Amino acid sequence: MDRFNKPQHNRSQPPGRLPWRPMVPSLVVLSLLVGARLLGLFQGLEWKMLDTLLRWRWPTDRPDQRVLIVGITEADIQRLGTYPVPDGVLADLVQALEVYNPRAVGIDIYRDMVVDPGHQEWVDTLATLPHVIGIDNILSNPPIAAPAYLPDDQVGFVDFPADDDGFVRRALLGSPNAAGDFRYSLALRLAETYLQQEGMPLTNGVRDPQAMAFGTTELAQINPHTSGYVGADTGGYQVLLNPRSGLAPFRRVSLGEILDGTVNPDWIKDAIVLVGITAPSARDVLNTAAVRSEDPGLLYGVEMHAHVTSQLVSAVLDDRPMLRTWPDGVEYLWIALWGGVGMVLIRRIQSPSRYLLVIGVIGLGLVGASYGALVLGGWWIPLVPALVVFSVNGLVLPGFYLYDQALRSRIEERQRVIEHTYNAIHNGPLQTLALLLRDSGETLSWSVALPKLKQMDQDLRDIYEGLLESAQQGDNSSHPTPDLEVPLHEKLYEIYTATLQRDFPGFASLGPKIVSFEPLNTTGLSLDDHQALGRFLEEALCNVGKHAVNATRLTVTCLATDHENLIQVKDNGQEFTESLPSAALGRRGTQQAEQIAHRLGGTFQRLSTASGTCCELRWPIHSPGRRWFGWFFRVSTLVGKR
Repeated sequence: MDRFNKPQHNRSQPPGRLPWRPMVPSLVVLSLLVGARLLGLFQGLEWKMLDTLLRWRWPTDRPDQRVLIVGITEADIQRLGTYPVPDGVLADLVQALEVYNPRAVGIDIYRDMVVDPGHQEWVDTLATLPHVIGIDNILSNPPIAAPAYLPDDQVGFVDFPADDDGFVRRALLGSPNAAGDFRYSLALRLAETYLQQEGMPLTNGVRDPQAMAFGTTELAQINPHTSGYVGADTGGYQVLLNPRSGLAPFRRVSLGEILDGTVNPDWIKDAIVLVGITAPSARDVLNTAAVRSEDPGLLYGVEMHAHVTSQLVSAVLDDRPMLRTWPDGVEYLWIALWGGVGMVLIRRIQSPSRYLLVIGVIGLGLVGASYGALVLGGWWIPLVPALVVFSVNGLVLPGFYLYDQALRSRIEERQRVIEHTYNAIHNGPLQTLALLLRDSGETLSWSVALPKLKQMDQDLRDIYEGLLESAQQGDNSSHPTPDLEVPLHEKLYEIYTATLQRDFPGFASLGPKIVSFEPLNTTGLSLDDHQALGRFLEEALCNVGKHAVNATRLTVTCLATDHENLIQVKDNGQEFTESLPSAALGRRGTQQAEQIAHRLGGTFQRLSTASGTCCELRWPIHSPGRRWFGWFFRVSTLVGKR
C-alpha cells in the first residue's frame, strides 16, 4: 500500500470553517453587555470601581491649606455640659476666628430655632460679618429652615443626593427649594465668597451659557446618563465629587482649641473655615467609599462640605480637574474596542501560556489606563464593562471555542480517516473485486481467482497496517510531514510503477509506454491535495487495466506549463461495457476526480473515442486568486452539505 492511501493528520485550518465564525459569539457577548449597561446592570459595579480608584490615588493630594475644619468633638460637648451647642458659644467661636481674618466661615450647624443662652449676641455678631454662611435643608421632608436673621446670600443648603446604594458621589451645587426659589449649597457659597476676593465672581459659562463658572473655569453639570449612571435623578445643578485623597486632606482643630487660643493663626488667616459636629454621638455622617477616613465608609458632614469647597476652589486656582466623562458614543466605542481586542486575541495567539500572559498584561493595562486617566486628567472612563467584555471574549469564550474546535477537529479527523480508508479500499481491493465480478459470468477457474483473492487479502492487510501506523503517530511530531518533502512528480511516478504491476487484464496487452513525469508547480498545495492527485492517477491507470480492451499503447504525462499543471493518461484500447458493480466503482472514481478539480480550481474530463480513452486533470498555477477560490469552494461545500 503506498503512502497516498494512509490517512494523514491535517494541521491546516479545517475545510468548511468560515473565518468569521469565532467572532459570532464575541459579537453576541458584546451586544448583550452593551444592552446590560444601557439597562443599568453595571451601574453598581461602576460606582464601586470609581470609589476604589479614587481611594487608591497615588501620590495623594497635599493638604489644602486654604481650608480649616473646626470640629465640635465629644470632649467639647463634655466641656460645655450641654447639647445642642448654645448660640453664645457659637458667637464666641466666630469672634475668636475673626481676630485672625478668615476669608469665609461656614457654620454647618442648624439654627432654625433659638438655643440660649447667648442668642442675641449670636444675632448681633452675624449682623456684622457678611462672610459667615449659615445653613438650611431644602430637600428633606419637612425641610429645615435657615436662620431668620440671615439674608439669603448668607445661607447655603447642605443636601447631598445619594445613589441607590446609599453612598454619596455627587455634589448638589444649586437647586430650587419647595417655594421654587433657586438656592445655592454651602460649599458653593463658601467658594463664591472666597473667590470674589480673587476677582472671580460666580457667572455663567462661555462655552456653555447654562453652566456655572468662576473666571474661565466652567463647572461641568452631569446628566442622568453620565458615564456609569443610568436614569439618575440629576435635578438641580449637580457635579461629580472629586474628593481630595489621603488620610489628612485638611487641617483640623477642635472648638476648645479655638476658644483657648492655641491654634496657629496662619491656619486661619485668609482661610475657609468650616465649623461642624465631629462627635460620634451626634451622627452627622454621610456614606462614602471614595474617601479614606477613620471610620471606613463614613464621613462627617462638615468634612464632606470641606471636600466639595476645596474641589471648587482648587479647580479654579490650581487647575485641579473636576471629574469628567466622555460622551455616550465615545464610551460605547471604547467598550466595543475592548470587545474587539478579545476577538482578535482568540484568532492570533495559539500558545495557551502565552495567551494567558498576554490577556493578563492587557487586562492590567486597561486597569492602568483607567487609573491613569482618572489620576492625571480626572476622566472617569467605563472600566467595568470594558474589562468584563474583554475578559469574557478573551478568557471565557476561548474555552468554549477551543472545546468546539477540538470537537470539530475530532469529527473532521474521523471523517478524513473514513474517506481515506474508503479511497484505499476503492483503489485496491474493490478494483480486484470488480474484475472478479466482471468475469463471474464466464468460466472462472480457481487458479485465476486465487491470486486475485490473495491480492485482496494483502491489500486489506496493508490498509489496516496503514491505519494503525497513522493512529500511533498522531499529531506528536513537530517536524514537517515527510510526504511534503518528496517532490510530487516523484511520488506520482512511484504510484505509476506500483499500479502497472497489478494483475489487471488491460495491462497484459500493453506494448510501448510513453511516460513523462516532469516537476509540477505545487505552490499552495496541501498534503490532502497531494494525496488526492495520487489517487486520481491511480484511478486513471486502474481504469486502463480494467476497461481498456486490446490496448497496445499507454501515454502518461505529468508536467507544468507557465499557467497550469497537467496529469493525463491515454490509451488506444476499446472501452469495455461495464456491469453494474464496475460502473458504480467508476462513478466513485469520477466523483473523486471532480472533487479535486473543483478544490484546485481546475477541470477534469474523460473522453472515450474509437481511437482510445483520455483521462486528464488540469489546474492553474497558484496565484492570489487561488486562495479565495479555495475558500469559496469550502464554503459552497459546507452549504451544500447543509
